[in-house]
Amino acid sequence: MTKISTQHMDIRKFKTTLYQKLSQVTKALSNAHRLEILDLLAQGSFPVAYIAEQINLPVANASQHLQVLKKSGLVNTQREGKYMFYELAGEHVFETWCALRKLGFAQNEEISKLLNDYRNRRNRLKTISSTELSEKMDRQEIYLIDVRPREEYENGHIEDAVSYPQKELSERIKELPEDREIVAYCRGPLCLMADEAVKYLQKHGFKAARLGGGYADWVASDQPADNPGLEIHNKQRKKRTL
Repeated sequence: MTKISTQHMDIRKFKTTLYQKLSQVTKALSNAHRLEILDLLAQGSFPVAYIAEQINLPVANASQHLQVLKKSGLVNTQREGKYMFYELAGEHVFETWCALRKLGFAQNEEISKLLNDYRNRRNRLKTISSTELSEKMDRQEIYLIDVRPREEYENGHIEDAVSYPQKELSERIKELPEDREIVAYCRGPLCLMADEAVKYLQKHGFKAARLGGGYADWVASDQPADNPGLEIHNKQRKKRTL
């Protein structure tokens, strides 16, 4: 009996260790800033200064969050010259982020309510799906603009999209065609750059809508993109070389 009891204790300790290791990953995901970092890194690899600027944190704080993500195995680093670039550890990390986002929308009605209220206050901004966008692109009915910062556009963008960073939109609005619907996209459903762009365009008389998802979601669903540079795009790159 003593031998069986000891063996049971060893198994119990082993199982506890496994759950503890798993909890390190889930703990890394339990911070709003770190989730936003994952959303940003789904667009490409970036140095800490850019990440800090985009999520509005001091560089030191952003670096601490990145170290937590790296220690948990969610983020990798690679050196380019004198700069260290951070990137998602693989396609599985993006899939986990998408699953977590989906779970949050399903289980917490407040998330959807907040987004819907935000968009309703902006004159019920029109949202289209990836399928609708693809069909409209095939019929050449729309003019597609990428309103993310130019650095992210250059890392990769939806095929035929034109870079119009949100901050430059007011200066370049006269360049946009008036005879086609303008569709704007950004990082994903939680990113609001496309919402602000659509609101601004509608105010100036354009027919405009935003893509419901974002660039990374588009590529992950095997839709055509230019210069995909992320690990999550490997599947698409392999298909193109077959």
